[in-house]
Amino acid sequence: MTRLLIAGGGHSDVPLIQAARNLGWTVATAGNRPYELGHRLSHVFLHCDYSDPQAVLAAARQFRAEAICACCNDFSAVSCAFVAAELQLPGHDTPETCGIIHHKDRWRQFSREAGLPGPRAVGCTDVAEVTAAVAQLGLPVIVKPVDLTGGKGIQTAHTPEAAVAAAHTALAASRAGRIVVEEFLVGTRHGLSCMLQGQQVVFSFADDEYYHLSPYRVSAASSLTSCTAETLAEVLQAVQRTATLLHLQDGIFHLQFIRRPDGRPAILDVCRRAPGDLYVDLVRHATGVPYAEWIVKAAAGIPFSVPPALPPQRAVTRHCLMADHSGIMQDIRLDPDVEARIFDRMIWGQPGTHVTDPGLQKFGIVFVDHGNITQLRSEAPRLQQLLQCRVI
Repeated sequence: MTRLLIAGGGHSDVPLIQAARNLGWTVATAGNRPYELGHRLSHVFLHCDYSDPQAVLAAARQFRAEAICACCNDFSAVSCAFVAAELQLPGHDTPETCGIIHHKDRWRQFSREAGLPGPRAVGCTDVAEVTAAVAQLGLPVIVKPVDLTGGKGIQTAHTPEAAVAAAHTALAASRAGRIVVEEFLVGTRHGLSCMLQGQQVVFSFADDEYYHLSPYRVSAASSLTSCTAETLAEVLQAVQRTATLLHLQDGIFHLQFIRRPDGRPAILDVCRRAPGDLYVDLVRHATGVPYAEWIVKAAAGIPFSVPPALPPQRAVTRHCLMADHSGIMQDIRLDPDVEARIFDRMIWGQPGTHVTDPGLQKFGIVFVDHGNITQLRSEAPRLQQLLQCRVI
């Protein structure tokens, strides 16, 4: 029986925990928020900061872990790569490779040298470098911490002064004390999730992304992407080249990209851990594959089997329930027609909850079956109005 440590335990990690338990494994979760939902479902809870590699190493030794899996967080992925190297556990890239994947400035440098499609970008460590980057890239620019995800610390700057202000914010937010300044690109936003075996893409799933108050935080994603086959082929070629150049281990490779007006893609962010907000269940519901099981198996160094043919994808949206302003949540109001087609849900929001950051706080996740692509294209962009968290 495999003893698996998952370095995390939030609501997004529930599919991974359940998949490992369904395989008959003994599962420990680690984190410093014992109240999070995933910890209730594991066999063992270990109190530690999963963003601290040494703390996760101590937890893995305490649990006598035979395998380790990152949660839906980049810091967890970095910690797991370190622990796997220290304990000689299978299923993970080297810490050096993990650093390239999960630090935006290092990824941009690798991407540029490998000739991958992406925005022009400059890594910076101080304001003087930011000023030079703006002069090189032109305005507007996007300023990001190199080590945060979910839109945290990101700002768009339309003037040199705004770029400097955004840099101060991003530098303060980055644990590494590094930021990246990127050219501002226009286009539609998408995700692509792949499984690698033998440095080959053996499965891929693409989506259309939707945003709520923040233009940097995904609030919903739909299957049956609007991207053309040509656009997806170029992105998959980039994934394949990355897997070969970096000698990537088997497992998940997830990315977000912009499709420009001319159809060309620009890869924004990449990671080698499960995406958050039950994205793995979106893949499962849309395609029928046991995505969470594949991820935990690969993390444990155990082969996973991809069927030679898959059924047609369903027209499905994963939607996060969010408020549109601060205040006190009263209730969640669902459009009756849409509610009748919600076939899976995880709702944790309670009346009386204080909404202090409506662009970030989530109160649940629902999966909507649109029935067909026409209905999906019409309905998915309007779900924020159709499925409301009422706040006063």
